[in-house]
Amino acid sequence: MTISLHSITFDAADPVVLATFWSNVLGRPVAEGASDRFAQLTPSRRVPDMLFIKVPEPKVAKNRVHLDLSAPDREAEVARLISLGATRDDDHDELGIRWTVLRDIEGNEFCVGTLSEAADS
Repeated sequence: MTISLHSITFDAADPVVLATFWSNVLGRPVAEGASDRFAQLTPSRRVPDMLFIKVPEPKVAKNRVHLDLSAPDREAEVARLISLGATRDDDHDELGIRWTVLRDIEGNEFCVGTLSEAADS
């Protein structure tokens, strides 16, 4: 039997608002049919679906799983994400990789990274 990753699902207080944030981050439109209970980004054959489902309880602890995004100009991308509503948590530089930990508009952690100059040489 073969198994494959179908979707990444976010619990959300407001699925449409959270889906819109991630739509702006990734440049993928929110799919038709979004409601106050469920939203998703328009499916793509290249990447897993992203689903946003309303839950009654708020986020209270650190994510055990998070998205790692990459960008050639990390600082410019971090600035863009902050302008969309993300908040910056911390910056790291370890083992030739630089990354910034951010939180989306509902507090979910995610990272934006790039190779440091040391790793490029």
